[in-house]
Amino acid sequence: MQPSETPKIDTTVPHQARVWNYYLGGKDYYEADRAFAEQILQAYPGTRDVARHTRGFLKRAITHLTAEVGIRQFLDVGTGLPTAGNTHEIAQSIAPESRIVYVDNDPLVLVHAQALLTSSPEGVCDYLDADAREPEQILEKAAKTLDFDKPVALSVLGVLGMVWDDQEARDILRRLLEPLAPGSYLLLEDGTNTVDAAAAAEAEKIRDEEGGYHYKLRTPEQIALFFEGLELLEPGVVSVAHWRPENNPWGVPEEVDAYCGAARKN
Repeated sequence: MQPSETPKIDTTVPHQARVWNYYLGGKDYYEADRAFAEQILQAYPGTRDVARHTRGFLKRAITHLTAEVGIRQFLDVGTGLPTAGNTHEIAQSIAPESRIVYVDNDPLVLVHAQALLTSSPEGVCDYLDADAREPEQILEKAAKTLDFDKPVALSVLGVLGMVWDDQEARDILRRLLEPLAPGSYLLLEDGTNTVDAAAAAEAEKIRDEEGGYHYKLRTPEQIALFFEGLELLEPGVVSVAHWRPENNPWGVPEEVDAYCGAARKN
């Protein structure tokens, strides 16, 4: 993207990626984002736990796959705004030669990614402007950086909630996984409403009416179906706070309204 093509960013309306950045304690948001995020938090305070513990799941899962399994290639679909503890930072801190491709179709994310997603000298860090609903386009572009004859870790966190049709969501995953080599892994997380359904519904209403975007909350059982045909790692499909938990600044809550899992393609 040339400087003249840099997209104009509207700071007067809340933006999903900036709001998520606020939940995570980042700095890349504006007053409209902060005000909207606080509305959501007032309706459902657990939203911040979802953001924090989803990021914790990513860190633990990428660490395991890099240090214990030996994965050196990562395809992160639905990147969002870069914050501390990005996939490439985690993987390359263990294996500097790791190759990472980030994917998002948000102009704001693109601007930040170009500035912040920098690789170690030994590895590669690339960013693709592409839509998760077009898996073949993602894979074609990612193949310029990743070798699909070798295992790849596919990360799809908080993405499939934007796809309301369950069959379409499963089809997207199937098409993304199909060309990946045996020994590849899927990391997946999405939102649920198991803790406080009434509060989750109120937060969803605010997102619809004032945030301008829709996110489908699925049951843990529905999320588990995304892993069909794959070999789930222990402890299976669980709340993000309970996937191989470790000490963190926020403790380990009894439950968080997002479920996750990691699974191997055989």
